[in-house]
Amino acid sequence: MSVTLHKRVTKASINQTSTRHKMAYYGKIQAGSPPQEFTVVYDTGSGNVIVPGASCGDVACTQHKRFRDSKSSTISRIKCDGSKVSPGESTDLVTITFGTGSITGSCFTDKICVSSVCTSANFIVSTEESPQPFSSFAFDGILGLALDNMAQSNEFSMMNRLHRSGSLKEPVFSVFLSDNDDELSEITFGASKPDHMASDLYWVPVATQAGYWEVEIQDIYFDKRPQNICKGCRVAVDTGTSELAGPTDVIEKLQSKLGQDVCSQESMPDLGFAVRGPHGKPRILSLTPSEYSDQSCSLALMSLDVPPPKGPLFVFGIPFLQKYYTVYDHENLRVGFAVAQHKGEPAGIFLEVDEPEIRRHGPDHPSSFLSPRIARST
Repeated sequence: MSVTLHKRVTKASINQTSTRHKMAYYGKIQAGSPPQEFTVVYDTGSGNVIVPGASCGDVACTQHKRFRDSKSSTISRIKCDGSKVSPGESTDLVTITFGTGSITGSCFTDKICVSSVCTSANFIVSTEESPQPFSSFAFDGILGLALDNMAQSNEFSMMNRLHRSGSLKEPVFSVFLSDNDDELSEITFGASKPDHMASDLYWVPVATQAGYWEVEIQDIYFDKRPQNICKGCRVAVDTGTSELAGPTDVIEKLQSKLGQDVCSQESMPDLGFAVRGPHGKPRILSLTPSEYSDQSCSLALMSLDVPPPKGPLFVFGIPFLQKYYTVYDHENLRVGFAVAQHKGEPAGIFLEVDEPEIRRHGPDHPSSFLSPRIARST
């Protein structure tokens, strides 16, 4: 089953003289009986399903569709650790903290439908939402697709619920994002689609148990030249981030090496990330200058830091996901990368790294990235 994703680009102010374009892709889900429809970001960087609640009076809620729990005949209120509420017992709230805002909400169990497939799942209905960034969103909520331990519990993980219900042919989902308005962007559950791939899938194992779809990169490359600034780093593949992101010190090094004005793209190198799967030579996942820059001739590189244990991480955001078709194997904990086949464009290729050029991460090359994504507190 596939869900069509719609692109939305907005301008975000950096300072009084500069703006940056933010991009998001979102699709539809339904919750409750009878179904109430919401638009959500299918977010591989967070773990829970979150929709605005009818009791939330914040601007970020009132300007979006709000879930009315009193209208659903199949709903049950639960504690936010997933346990049942005993008669006469009060319920709790959970707060999810994002890089630039937070959401507080109550927890429920109800029917949630993705495309034509429905399952019972736990989710969060917000009672409070901070103005930033949520009031600027074109979509209502979030459907988290990170690994199960990023969710409140396994029952809050939508991928876990779809897999356990037997609704999926395979325990995978795949993402195809296009920057072309004439081409369909979509997320597919239970399968990958060969017609979206211009190369074979290259599988890379998930690197840690932090909850993100993380892989290890062995260095950052300019064309085929290693830069020795990111050996052994971990990166999260994140459909909820509009740019490439990483720790301030590393982003500053990249900006210094590449330059701030990338309008003269003929002289700019491809920006590549070397990854190693269990078989064959490492591959370089590369972006051309037009793919790692934005419409204002700036680098699409964002400096954001989040402390351990979620970090340190680099983030592959939307510019990367428009170049590469990605498949997420929920059972075998691995991510598949293929060059995306876009309408009317020549097929790209993977670059291989010669083994003498690169070494596996060892104790003398510690990770050095911090994630801008979600930190959870209760």
